[in-house]
Amino acid sequence: MAVKKIAISVPEDVLAQVDRAAAQLGVPRSRFISDVLRRVASARSDAEIRRRVNAVFADPEVAREQRDTARAASRAVRASEAEW
Repeated sequence: MAVKKIAISVPEDVLAQVDRAAAQLGVPRSRFISDVLRRVASARSDAEIRRRVNAVFADPEVAREQRDTARAASRAVRASEAEW
């Protein structure tokens, strides 16, 4: 994977926390920071996906269709579990 060097300003107390956490995990500071940034970016992506899904299900018609489908699936499962 290609790597790009950057320079950032970080408060001393934050850097101390980062260094402690990296040391506890036994990884270099750069790797620790990269992993944290990757997780933050992924979480933002996940949040956007959740927001979009929630917007779809906020539609009363979609919500009704989902309830009807869930009920039908539940009935089908119960029917398939009936003893013969």
